[in-house]
Amino acid sequence: MANLNNMRIAIIAVDGFEEVELTDPKKALEQAGAHPEVLSAQPGKIQGFKHHDKAGQVKVDRTFQEAKPHEYDALMLPGGALNADTARANPEVRYFIREMDRAGKPIAAICHAPWELISAEVIRGRKLTSWPTIQDDIRNAGAEWTDEEVVVDQNLVTSRGPKDLPAFDREMIALFSRTPVGSSH
Repeated sequence: MANLNNMRIAIIAVDGFEEVELTDPKKALEQAGAHPEVLSAQPGKIQGFKHHDKAGQVKVDRTFQEAKPHEYDALMLPGGALNADTARANPEVRYFIREMDRAGKPIAAICHAPWELISAEVIRGRKLTSWPTIQDDIRNAGAEWTDEEVVVDQNLVTSRGPKDLPAFDREMIALFSRTPVGSSH
């Protein structure tokens, strides 16, 4: 497995995130040597879900107000319809995503998280995948949607959902490992 050599990874999530889509990639990042931080609107803990049922909570490391895009080498966006729909409406989230993309930093998004990419206006002309029910939104935003377990397009890696986590984690780490360490400074 690639060594992410102390890379700082921002994980943006709010209440309603799909638990395994945050915890599994976060663990994979840590095992590869990265330092992921969970960013959210409020300090404390955020509520995860397993589909429609409440699951575990995750500790928030920093708020959107405290964290700045230039402090991170890469960005990971877990899914969950509630999470993605709430996050995409937050101007701080849209700004963070736009700035990471503008700087060419890698972004990994799974399941419903491409909604956040749509609202940040960073997918026009790109190829990606997502949870199947948001494919029309992706196409309407000017991107090509495909039904594959994982898609890499430039600095973006996307997957459909929990069953694709092994491929998502593998490609996320591969993409992140091609980023110069310290690009956050």
